[in-house]
Amino acid sequence: MSLARKGARSITVDGVTYRWTLRRRPTYDHGMNWGSLTYAVERNEPRGSVLVVDTGRAHPGNWVGAESVPVLPGEVAEGIRRGIALGWQPMYDGKPFPLNHGR
Repeated sequence: MSLARKGARSITVDGVTYRWTLRRRPTYDHGMNWGSLTYAVERNEPRGSVLVVDTGRAHPGNWVGAESVPVLPGEVAEGIRRGIALGWQPMYDGKPFPLNHGR
C-alpha cells in the first residue's frame, strides 16, 4: 500500500522525511460520526509500510454536527514517534500498521 502523492503533506521527524494524508471528504461512516478520523503516514524514501492512525475524533466534515478538532503537524510527529516505539518499521514493506492514538 502506498499513499497518493497528490494532497500528501511532508513532515520531517528526527531527521527523516515522511508524507501524511487524511481523507478530505468523509466516508458515510465518518459523515454519520460512526467512525473516527484517521490519517496515514509513510516514509518518503525508501517507502515501506504505512502507519494508519485512528485519532478517536470526529471527521471535520461530519454531517451530524459533532465537534471536531483538526489534525496538526505536531500530532502527526507524535504519532510517528509513538508508532515507531510500538514496532512500526517505516522502511520495510508490510501490512499497514494500525495505531489508536486518540484512545
